[in-house]
Amino acid sequence: MDTDISIDKEIDTRGLNCPLPILKAKKALSDMDSGKLLRVVATDPGSMRDFQAFAKQTGNELVQQSTVGAEFIHVLRRR
Repeated sequence: MDTDISIDKEIDTRGLNCPLPILKAKKALSDMDSGKLLRVVATDPGSMRDFQAFAKQTGNELVQQSTVGAEFIHVLRRR
């Protein structure tokens, strides 16, 4: 895990399938200041593609995506 990024908020969407991880991320981002980082932990393999599309559509930056075991980690920067 990249330790030089400081995460401002983390949400756990393990066990949830599309579109719930995106909806929860959207809600979390709406409560955050511009430039802050949100980490989303998901178990839905489709979330890799979903978060790429979400970032493009919303203008929030997808800083990082990684797979750790059966989990998919997404880091978004609030626009």
